[in-house]
Amino acid sequence: MLFDFIQFGIKDLIDVLVVSFIIYQVFKLTRGTRSAQIIIGLILLVFIAFFSYWFQLEGLTWLFSTLATFGIIVLVVVFQPELRGALAHIGQNRLVRIFVRLEQKKILDEVSRATLRLAELSHGGLIVIERRTGLRNFSETGKAIDADLSWELLVTLFTPYTPLHDGAVIVSGDFVSAAAASLPLTSNQRYRKLFGMRHKAAIGVSEVSDAVVIVVSEETGQVSIAYAGVLESDIPRPEFKDKLAEYLKK
Repeated sequence: MLFDFIQFGIKDLIDVLVVSFIIYQVFKLTRGTRSAQIIIGLILLVFIAFFSYWFQLEGLTWLFSTLATFGIIVLVVVFQPELRGALAHIGQNRLVRIFVRLEQKKILDEVSRATLRLAELSHGGLIVIERRTGLRNFSETGKAIDADLSWELLVTLFTPYTPLHDGAVIVSGDFVSAAAASLPLTSNQRYRKLFGMRHKAAIGVSEVSDAVVIVVSEETGQVSIAYAGVLESDIPRPEFKDKLAEYLKK
């Protein structure tokens, strides 16, 4: 037969499945972001390189061979934010979470302390804790921070009359990825009538992702948590940390 020289066994099948899974995850992580356009461009270049080798086009073959020597370094530089976000996603995988409980404890401690301080000061706040669903399409609407998570940083970002105090802060893993980010407003008419813009945005992003979203009211200092399109409002401050821990475990 024409393809008798091809030997395909269980080992090859596993290899193909693993590579396919990795490619799928890359597309999933970049979907809805500007990085997706770069990925498409890279795929096109790979196809051009394949055909240049196949048809023995010496000029293109030399060009791609030269680019390959430092292309990896260029890709690491270009995709640095995406790579960091991807590592955060890996850390949020269910199987890996067993080994990252200390990271979750840090998120719980720092975010709850910042929330209670904001409530005490009556400073408005909107904190989005990213989980399995990527939020980089929302992060890109704000200002990149990429700083270690701390309650002091969160409180500072929401200080009134500072350039970044409006909008949402997005927490990805144990670092703050963005501030002053824009979020979609809820489509639930009941919530549209009852709450302000921060609450609408909190519910809105929780409708399209599995994020846990904390809202601090600037007018009343009340603390609320949005999850899966539902808002639990006016949580007593002494109970907030335990309540947040419950949502993070969901």
